[in-house]
Amino acid sequence: MAIGGAEDRTSDLEILKQVFGLAPLGGHEVAIIATASSIPDQVLPEYQAAFTRLGASRVHALDIQNRKQAADPGNVRLIEQSGVIFFTGGDQLRLTNVLGGSVTLNAVRERLLAGAVVAGTSAGAAAMPGTMIYDGDAADALRKGAVNMTSGLGFVDGLIIDSHFLERGRFTRLMAVGASNPEHLGVGLGEDAAVIVHPNRILEAIGSGHVILIDSRDLASSNITELSMGGAVAIENMILHAMVSGHGFDVEARRYLVADELSALLEESR
Repeated sequence: MAIGGAEDRTSDLEILKQVFGLAPLGGHEVAIIATASSIPDQVLPEYQAAFTRLGASRVHALDIQNRKQAADPGNVRLIEQSGVIFFTGGDQLRLTNVLGGSVTLNAVRERLLAGAVVAGTSAGAAAMPGTMIYDGDAADALRKGAVNMTSGLGFVDGLIIDSHFLERGRFTRLMAVGASNPEHLGVGLGEDAAVIVHPNRILEAIGSGHVILIDSRDLASSNITELSMGGAVAIENMILHAMVSGHGFDVEARRYLVADELSALLEESR
């Protein structure tokens, strides 16, 4: 599950409740990874309290701040026994720098394949795909080279995720990505909004905010290859969707799903 940031952590816990509710049978331990955060001492207790309220049997606060800690077998053991692994916000480049190639990251990937829930908020969401955005001026990103990208954590394929999307006006960032990578679906997460990426490649929107999708697969034309660095990018036929809670999207078919269609597809896959 990818969360756009600023999710409720003290009141109704709507999104975190759904994160915990997706845990596999018997998987009521939660591992929280605060590697991205510059203030882990503040962030970790908030999530510990939230997941304890939701019924977690144990909440493991993994303050992994360097590559030595990412290689610690003790952290791996805690991940291996957790049904939910949660990445906090902060700096997504720090996440990939500290965790990339580590036994900790491999353990998270193995738990995901085994049916555990892997969730992240803000930077923790942006880092989930195989390719991630780590910088780019939201005000004027529709210029060649204005958006910086690198390898992400590799939990989902074919998506590029951006967080705080509406609140920080990041439309042009995903448009620029779509112009250069039309095969990827851009997913812009508003605050207190999230998407569940189901195993059948169906996206399900949850939360009080919007999930914006930018689909460039049928891009008709763009001048991006002809430009010098910094040149203004032209785009023809880019499709935009705005999803709300209960709506979804079929990534493979590139089809928007209203509530009834989403429910039917999810029921078929159970």
